[in-house]
Amino acid sequence: MSNRRDLPGKDRAPLKQLSIYTDGASRGNPGEAGAGVIIYNEHGELVKKVKRYLGTTTNNVAEYSALIIALEEAQALKGDVLHLFSDSELMVRQLNGTYKVKDSKMKVLANEARKLLAHFMHYTISAIERKKNKEADTLANLAIDERS
Repeated sequence: MSNRRDLPGKDRAPLKQLSIYTDGASRGNPGEAGAGVIIYNEHGELVKKVKRYLGTTTNNVAEYSALIIALEEAQALKGDVLHLFSDSELMVRQLNGTYKVKDSKMKVLANEARKLLAHFMHYTISAIERKKNKEADTLANLAIDERS
C-alpha cells in the first residue's frame, strides 16, 4: 500500500527515509508470541532493533503487533518515508486492500496500523520471502525465549 502527501519543496529539510523489517512469531496458534523489528536509515545503516514479548496470542496478532511497534518506533525516529517489509502476506494484502479484514480483533489492529500509517508522508508495505526476513524473525523468537 502506498500513501503520498505533498513532498517537501527545496525550502524544507530532506525527507527521512526508513526501511523497516517486521516479524511476529507465535509458538502454537495461539501460543507464546513475540515481535521483532529492524530499522535501517536511507543509507542502509542499522538504526534500531526491537524485540518484544507479546504473551499468548495468535501468529496474525503477533504480525500486526510487530508492525504497530515498528510504526511507533518510526514516529519516534521522526521518519517521513517508510519502506515496510513483512513475510506475512495476509497482513500485507489486508493493508493493501487486496483482502478484507474479517476477524473483529484483526480489524482493530488493522485500523490501528492504518491510523499510524497516516502520520507518514509516504509509505510502501511489501511482502517478502521468509529467508529475507530472518533477522526480524530471530528477534521475535528471542523475545519469546527471553520473555523480554
